[in-house]
Amino acid sequence: MKRVLFSVLGAVAAFSAGVTPSTAGDRYADRPPVMVSPDLSAPWVLQLGQAPGIVRQNRQVAQQPRPRYAQPDRVQTAAVQAPAKRMVARPQINPIYLPQEVAYDGSQKPGTIVIDTTQNFLYLVEKDGKARRYGVGTGKPGFEWSGTHKITNKRVWPDWRPPAAMIKREAAKGRYLPTYLAGGMENPLGARALYLGSTEYRIHGTNQPWTIGGAVSSGCIRMRNEDVVDLYERVDVGTTVEVI
Repeated sequence: MKRVLFSVLGAVAAFSAGVTPSTAGDRYADRPPVMVSPDLSAPWVLQLGQAPGIVRQNRQVAQQPRPRYAQPDRVQTAAVQAPAKRMVARPQINPIYLPQEVAYDGSQKPGTIVIDTTQNFLYLVEKDGKARRYGVGTGKPGFEWSGTHKITNKRVWPDWRPPAAMIKREAAKGRYLPTYLAGGMENPLGARALYLGSTEYRIHGTNQPWTIGGAVSSGCIRMRNEDVVDLYERVDVGTTVEVI
């Protein structure tokens, strides 16, 4: 009885003070917009920056959508516990394999390409007993070869179609090659390719320059991308290539 009496008296007091009791429809009324201070030094902003557990993210990363079925707690835990990736330093190329002018006493006429697969050098024979020498990667054991051919084609950022034998050989090792790969930085033929006769061999660039100077290929002659571009500009289709 006292509780009812206090409720009635409270309503009367509110009415007499000019306060209108709220109605059920008030919850659906338009609310004024929330105004956020543009001052980024406002105290509440600074407090957020100091709050424990707050991780600031790059804006571009923060806008990336979360995977639809990801579980936030597990994702966050994995991100915190995952060890930082170690930067793996690639071996540097030996300066001896960088392009340079050298003395050359071979019998080939100027303009001929000579590839020494023992020393892993490619020579572009010049006049007056000189040659421009480049370091190359050559065929690994079991894939060595020698012979004389002509350059029959030149390609910029060539496509790659691995031979069927290579696809089968690599599949036996558990490494599955594509049947076709468009030219580009991920293509193992690199920036340029010079095709040798009717063979499947090429002089080409590589996206693994640290392999230059080694016996690493399936028979093709690898060069640094910078070097194969330089050679590409110096020779034409029909140039003789001797592999020794």
